[in-house]
Amino acid sequence: MKSGNVRALAKLLTAVENSQQGIENILEKLSPNLSIPVVGITGPPGAGKSSLVSNLAGFWANTLNLKVAILAVDPSSPFNLGALLGDRLRMSELYTNKNVFIRSFASRGALGGLTHKIVEATDLIRNAGFDRIIIETVGVGQSEIEIAGLADTTVLVLVPEAGDEVQAIKSGIMEIADIFVVNKADREGAAKFHVYLQNALNHRKATEWNPPIIETIATQNSGIKNLSDAIEKHIKSHKSNEKMAALLAERAWKLIAEKRMSNLSRKELESKINQLILKGEFNLYSLVKAYQ
Repeated sequence: MKSGNVRALAKLLTAVENSQQGIENILEKLSPNLSIPVVGITGPPGAGKSSLVSNLAGFWANTLNLKVAILAVDPSSPFNLGALLGDRLRMSELYTNKNVFIRSFASRGALGGLTHKIVEATDLIRNAGFDRIIIETVGVGQSEIEIAGLADTTVLVLVPEAGDEVQAIKSGIMEIADIFVVNKADREGAAKFHVYLQNALNHRKATEWNPPIIETIATQNSGIKNLSDAIEKHIKSHKSNEKMAALLAERAWKLIAEKRMSNLSRKELESKINQLILKGEFNLYSLVKAYQ
């Protein structure tokens, strides 16, 4: 993987996603290069995130000659928890590009627009020699603020008719986006929505970085260079992501909890509780204390 073997990277990502035995030993040996920028692309369904990601990755790979990895979080199949790959079909032109690596991850019920294994997957890719990493979230609105803890730059993609959606998500993701994109800017009402969005941003708490609003038409590859320039400017102006520690603390908490509970069987616990109930000796708090 470290030498650039994408097949090895793909196998390790599968091992991470499925929690295969031995993957922890590999993850412990990683020294992730935190200087590799991670760009999060988020926004409501139908905003054109996949088309935008495809064109942005293509611009970086073909025009700037950068190696780009795309982690796309998809909704899960209700039958096998695998990723539903419909959106990836719109990235088909990138599959033969030697500078682009694409991997879909199933959300598997994870909130926050990501997947439970996104931190581990990102760490693997940071060891695989890429220049840029793009993470496209599943697109579930306000709960997607988790992406801000992982990405160095968070891009919120909206469309001209998204006025009501902005009202709905203003208290969440509107607060953490670094760049705003008005996609499908050829639609009626785009200029009016741009003004509406700017007015909404004027009520944000003042910071050193003023989020720009970029107009794009992803299907026509319009505005992609402007978006790339805005991302590069933000990357250069922000050397650290203060939100990352909170995300990593949450992930560490979950991993420690999983490890401590690995020998605890829910079925055995249910059987134990049933026996105690039949004996008239059940006390929830005494039972919990016995397992501590």
